[in-house]
Amino acid sequence: MSATLTLTHSFYTAPLLETGRLVLRPDQPTDLAPFVAMWAEPDFHRHLGGKPITEEEAWAKLLRNAGLWPVLGFGYWAMEEKSSGRFIGQVGFADFQRAIDPSLKGVPEIGWVLAPAVHGRGYATEAVRAVLAWGDAHFAPARTVCLIDPENRASLRVAEKCGYRLLARTTYKEQPILVLAR
Repeated sequence: MSATLTLTHSFYTAPLLETGRLVLRPDQPTDLAPFVAMWAEPDFHRHLGGKPITEEEAWAKLLRNAGLWPVLGFGYWAMEEKSSGRFIGQVGFADFQRAIDPSLKGVPEIGWVLAPAVHGRGYATEAVRAVLAWGDAHFAPARTVCLIDPENRASLRVAEKCGYRLLARTTYKEQPILVLAR
């Protein structure tokens, strides 16, 4: 599945995107505390390695996600709820150069994480659709993939609603994983 990714625009930071209920914006240092709190919740991390991460690891993730933009021209957005102004998650694209079969190198991989307090409100689908529209306008070709834990029913529903279909069942870091493509 190796592909050469061509961007139609280059960005050094995440552009601001808005939906009806969300603001998708670049990460900020003030996102660290709610990001750490999100990772501390068992309902959050059970499909993401099964354990919380430290503040140091959370900070490294925030920096990595912000660093995707100047290197790749795409990356992750912080997800902010318009009505409250609070950080509620992240959504975006990456090329993590994963050691996985099938290879995903060169193919934008979409991902999303949401604080459990806002699960079930349709925010993930709303955010994913917004970044897919951005990706469709900026990637050539527009094919994207996502990796989802087979037990993560909620994320599988979001992926299906957004046009993703099963490409492969495989393992990643000794855990079963589904690779979906759009």
